[in-house]
Amino acid sequence: MTSVNAPANRATAWESVIGLEVHVQLRTRSKLFSAAPTAFGAAPNTQASVVDLALPGVLPVLNAEALRLAVLFGVAVGGEVAPVCRFDRKNYFYPDLPKGYQVSQLDEPAVRGGRLAIDAEDGPRHIELTRAHLEEDAGKSLHDAYAGQTGIDLNRAGVPLLEVVSEPQLRTPAQAAAYFRALHTLVRYLGISDGNLNEGSMRCDANVSVRRPGAPLGERAEIKNLNSFRFLEKALRFEIDRQVETLEAGGVVRRQTLLYDSARNETRPMRGKELSDDYRYFPDPDLLPVEVTPAMLDEARAALPELPNAKRQRYASEFGMTDYDAGWLVADPHVASYFEAVVAACGKPKAAANWVMGEVAAALRRDERAIGDAPVPPAQLARIIARVADQTISGTAAKGLFETLWRQADATDAEAVDQLIDSQGLRQLSDVNALEALVREVVAANPGQVRQYRAGKAKMLGYFVGQVMKASRGKANPREVNSLLRKALAEP
Repeated sequence: MTSVNAPANRATAWESVIGLEVHVQLRTRSKLFSAAPTAFGAAPNTQASVVDLALPGVLPVLNAEALRLAVLFGVAVGGEVAPVCRFDRKNYFYPDLPKGYQVSQLDEPAVRGGRLAIDAEDGPRHIELTRAHLEEDAGKSLHDAYAGQTGIDLNRAGVPLLEVVSEPQLRTPAQAAAYFRALHTLVRYLGISDGNLNEGSMRCDANVSVRRPGAPLGERAEIKNLNSFRFLEKALRFEIDRQVETLEAGGVVRRQTLLYDSARNETRPMRGKELSDDYRYFPDPDLLPVEVTPAMLDEARAALPELPNAKRQRYASEFGMTDYDAGWLVADPHVASYFEAVVAACGKPKAAANWVMGEVAAALRRDERAIGDAPVPPAQLARIIARVADQTISGTAAKGLFETLWRQADATDAEAVDQLIDSQGLRQLSDVNALEALVREVVAANPGQVRQYRAGKAKMLGYFVGQVMKASRGKANPREVNSLLRKALAEP
């Protein structure tokens, strides 16, 4: 349906139809048809070979690893991996395309079909995939508005991409964002891409049209180069509203390519939208058709890791987790690996989930770190959880200990936890005789509060617990204190 920003009477009057084309940069050391490196952040034009520059007389050679990764994706989504795939030339002129054409796949892509499970706002659903094909990236135009100049960086020219095209089955911006997230998670689990949105490792083109429910498809517009889940959703909401307002005013939606301006939260025309025939596709004469053998398919099936949905179901059945907790933990494969390492070391999945989703996640956000750079490794967090479970330290002391370990980051073994517990005097006081003496002192010193408790004011128990904890400098075992206080206060 239309954007939630639209008036209520539009909610049932219009339906949006969305399909996404997501460009996934494949995790290879060299480019699709040359030996030039693909490392991010190199100085401009230092990673472009003579093949990438299309100098006369050079010939491309297919990167076998890129094909392997495409096959792995096809197997993971249940698509039909082509026994033979072919490369075509997609002809258009743009300053950062030195060949004057892009090598892509049209009639015989690497993968046809497949499906992707998403968590939509109205529940889980499956989105069918049209295809996934290999193609090379173009270069990058760098605009200097102040100087009125544009520079061209060809480092990305020839970088291998897997373009994943969905069927137009998405109906809301939220569903589109959920699909983009699910695809982002999947490619990282497969290890075929690092999925770094900030570095352009995944970019999304969104095709969107609106229609009256049950009517034929409307004219579509394409929003180019979105690299944020949030911006994708916001761009679609704006564009859906724009199209509805245009049609309701008696206007016509034109087929065009748009860019999204996040600062102004609006879409703006870039150019007219080309059709397939406009690109004059034809088979690339320099590249032979490529055969995908049964052995390559068997290798891909054997290499499949536990995928996000299967892991999520396992967390629910094996660990008794809620669907929300399981979904949160599996959304990032590195978080899931960290969590499982903690569980393996301490055997307490619920406590591990609470810590990873709570203190660990908060510290990562605060310090802008990835979990792979977390100063507290799984073994240390597992030891903290174990020491809370065996009542060596309190929950409050555990949080302070975690923060100390996070900031020190000079000892990563589990033994450092116990050493800090002793050096900082964090061990709980659990000796019954010592605690009984403290309880007696507190009860004797507060006769008025004792009378209130015995008169039925049960909340006074918390006051006594606080007094005992204060007297013990926070070291008293709260569970033992509660038990001993109830017994002492019940006595005449």
